[in-house]
Amino acid sequence: MTKTHINDDNQDLYYNLVEEVKKKVQKLKELGMTDKEIISLLHTHTEQPLVKMTVTRNYRLYLGGKQVEVHMEPLVKAVYLLFLKHPEGIVFKSLPDYREELTQIYVRLKPYGMSDRVLQSIEDVTNPLLNSINEKCAKIRKIFLSTLDSNVAEHYCISGTRGKVKKISLPRDLVVWE
Repeated sequence: MTKTHINDDNQDLYYNLVEEVKKKVQKLKELGMTDKEIISLLHTHTEQPLVKMTVTRNYRLYLGGKQVEVHMEPLVKAVYLLFLKHPEGIVFKSLPDYREELTQIYVRLKPYGMSDRVLQSIEDVTNPLLNSINEKCAKIRKIFLSTLDSNVAEHYCISGTRGKVKKISLPRDLVVWE
């Protein structure tokens, strides 16, 4: 917005508000929020509202109550559920600490599906030196972007700044565990 768009009486207020917003945005970045997340926050008022996610007893995922099922491969879904269970987020370099929990989630998804190949895949996805976790997060992002408006989908994806906490920003009061 240029000076010609601002009433002379409001000019000081305008510049003060812009400076205040810049400081608040910088503080959000320091706390680990990405530019994409900040932009998403600024646009949510004009986009679709966030919808409730239901996780059934057998770990099926639904959006909008039980209107739309979200389909994922078992290991991708296990990664998603791990992050959904940890609203505080997880730093990728700490993933080895979550290997057993991820394995237990996978066992619940596929009780008869544990093989050496699956165990190796779980090992790979929890190894921060490999790219497997990033590949799983990219698949999750693609699934939600194909279902929801991009600004809304961001809340359902695993995201965060490189080297810092990654999390699903969806408010947990919108997550129903049956």
